[in-house]
Amino acid sequence: MRVISWNLLRLTGAAVEDVAELARREKPDLFLMQEATKHIEELPNLVGGHFHRLSWLGRIHGLAVWSPHHFPPPTAFSLPASRLPGRLPRRRAQIVQVGEITFANVHLSHGQLLNRRQLARLATFLQGRPSAIIGDYNAVGPVLIPGFTDVGPREPTHLASNVVPFRLDRCLAHSLVCRSAYALDFGPSDHRPIRLELDLAESNTAAMAAAARKPRKDRLRRFYR
Repeated sequence: MRVISWNLLRLTGAAVEDVAELARREKPDLFLMQEATKHIEELPNLVGGHFHRLSWLGRIHGLAVWSPHHFPPPTAFSLPASRLPGRLPRRRAQIVQVGEITFANVHLSHGQLLNRRQLARLATFLQGRPSAIIGDYNAVGPVLIPGFTDVGPREPTHLASNVVPFRLDRCLAHSLVCRSAYALDFGPSDHRPIRLELDLAESNTAAMAAAARKPRKDRLRRFYR
């Protein structure tokens, strides 16, 4: 499965036409966006497909997901927030289910302890499921979450003040295999899009195939036992 993730840089960054052009060129199965404004809701009018946006209370931007394929409506998952006054409102992850894989589209907080807490909460929620946490982590340095592997691109994806490079756009995966991961060229945003090829790990694929081969009567008997 081909996945693109891009922080669009609200209002002054990537417009809906830029997103549409990237979708046409890269042909992702799933396109995750951060800092997506209401204008990005025009995307299906340009490229078709299916689109959902999760706005943030008190902000003009939020998270968005697009796919050429139909998928169930995403859900919102609240993340830990700072208790200090004047901080941003509580952030939420956008949970997207595509087949057997659960994706969490994220734009985490800048606080380096807080964004680790947010990731830990998400990892607990996703525990046991083939899943990927993808987006703008705002994390500096290594991110270690038990059960998850950092499979995202290793090159910088953001230029702070257009000068200092950081690897902020990442992917943590559980029970998935990453066939390739790299950052695309800079566009109108201050973040580079990242492109990933993700598949179910062989152990999960074999388990699902074995379950599908079991006689339905046996599966129902075990369910009601």
